[in-house]
Amino acid sequence: MRNRFAISAVFVMLALLSALSAGATPEDKSKDSPAPAATAVHATQAESAMRLEGEKRFRANCARCHAAPPTFPPRMMATIVRHMRVRANITDQDRRLILRYMTQ
Repeated sequence: MRNRFAISAVFVMLALLSALSAGATPEDKSKDSPAPAATAVHATQAESAMRLEGEKRFRANCARCHAAPPTFPPRMMATIVRHMRVRANITDQDRRLILRYMTQ
């Protein structure tokens, strides 16, 4: 009895999924999405702006006591920054920006 119920439930779900997918139409993505080159340039500009902001936050919060450390693996740097967030009372946004600056 339990197997029949399970099989029936599977068939009902398959019927619903096929009905939903039949009604879906492929969208023309060329109208809504920007050109790939424009997206890449925008991403690069945003990345450099975040890096610059991270550098500013590092100088304001960390450089008072520390010189820029040598390059550490991102996972180790995340642990260091998380630890210093608590000790130096750094905001979460500052922590993210400083971590991005330190790992790139």
